[in-house]
Amino acid sequence: MRTSLRTAVLVVLPATGLVAADLPYSGKWKLNVANSDFGQTTVTYEQVAGDGMKLTVDAVSYTFKTDGKEYPTPWGHTAAWKSIDVTSWEAVNRANDKVIGTDTLSVSADGKTLTVNSKNMKATGAASNDTIEYQRVSGGPGLAGKWKTANLKISSPGVLQIADKGSDGLVLTFIDQQGVCDGKLDGKDYPAAGPMWPSGWTCTLAKNGDSMFDITWKKDGKALYKSTFGASADGKILTEAGGAVGTTEKFKAVYDRQ
Repeated sequence: MRTSLRTAVLVVLPATGLVAADLPYSGKWKLNVANSDFGQTTVTYEQVAGDGMKLTVDAVSYTFKTDGKEYPTPWGHTAAWKSIDVTSWEAVNRANDKVIGTDTLSVSADGKTLTVNSKNMKATGAASNDTIEYQRVSGGPGLAGKWKTANLKISSPGVLQIADKGSDGLVLTFIDQQGVCDGKLDGKDYPAAGPMWPSGWTCTLAKNGDSMFDITWKKDGKALYKSTFGASADGKILTEAGGAVGTTEKFKAVYDRQ
């Protein structure tokens, strides 16, 4: 699930090394940004009637104005936008009455690069300072147009814990956000919840061979993201490959065993 877009995007459980032989993807894993690939993501901003703007990413959209008011997003959080100057904007994202992230967007003087500096909050109160650079594909001037991811920097990469639950269940815990997906590998929907996650999210788990499993994230019953997790033969690397359900754009997230 993306939380910053976000990003995007992720209660420490008991160690799971004893079952690693049976479930090679069980354990604690830290995102390796350098070995991951998020370069296919495209974001589009369009001017709409009434001085509004429409943002489209991952095949879903929402509209907003830069008036500091909160506008609902397809991911369940709200976004409050304001203009800083003619080439810079700020968006404050809130969920469960908490600020979960603040994005500062800046367009370069030549109009070809969009830089998004994000302060993404963790459940502990700490934050990760992240930067995404986009290259303009079309459109302009200013923010309006189509942008594609060119570079991503994360100051504090997330940690994922995967633990078995009986013979047919898994618990995925995104430690930084204390978000949990707790379900069986039966293709059914199970609640996905945490203090930083909006309500209405579910996860669907399904076995995929002996060393992989599939996960689908839904918001209010609508599937938004699907990916497959698989462990390397030596058990040191976990790879997640997938993307938004409504697009052909894919991502690859690589995790190192902790």
